This record gives sequence, C-alpha cells and structure tokens, in this order.
Amino acid sequence: MIIRIVFRGLIRYDAGMTIELFRDFLGWCTVINSGLLILSSIMLIVMKGAVSSMHARMFGIDEESVKAVYFKYLGYYKLLILVFNLAPYLALRIVA
Repeated sequence: MIIRIVFRGLIRYDAGMTIELFRDFLGWCTVINSGLLILSSIMLIVMKGAVSSMHARMFGIDEESVKAVYFKYLGYYKLLILVFNLAPYLALRIVA
C-alpha cells in the first residue's frame, strides 16, 4: 500500500514509517506536549485562585488539596513527556 506523506514541504511516497519519520514524529510530540505543559503551568499560576476554588467546589475538597493535586498533575505530566516523548526521541537521534 502506497502512502502519500507530506512533510517539511516535500512530497514523497513511502510504503511505511521510517526511523527518520518516527523520530520527527516524536520530536513534534515533545514540542507540542511541552507547550501544553508550559501553558498549563502558566494558567495555573495566573488564575490560581479562581481555578482552585472552582475545582474545590466541583470535587468537594479543600483548596489546599486541590493545589497539591495540581502539583502532582504537572509533575506526572512532565515525567510522561520525558519518558514517552523525549527519551525515545533522543535515543533515535543518537542511533539514526
């Protein structure tokens, strides 16, 4: 099966995913997920009070617990980005 791939302004025909294409995919995943992490962090810093009180009322917990949950969320998300996006990208960068 021939798949048409448009990448970096080039059109090429390929029968499957190459290591270079997968490496580029992981690179873009890392950029997008890192951007979402930064955006989430900025939004939580800027709108801390409003978001904390809203989530505290929504889930029926106190605001200090909500802030701890935010910290865990950002830490876990960063760890997932490092393990599933950045580490494989760097490994493929070194190997290929």
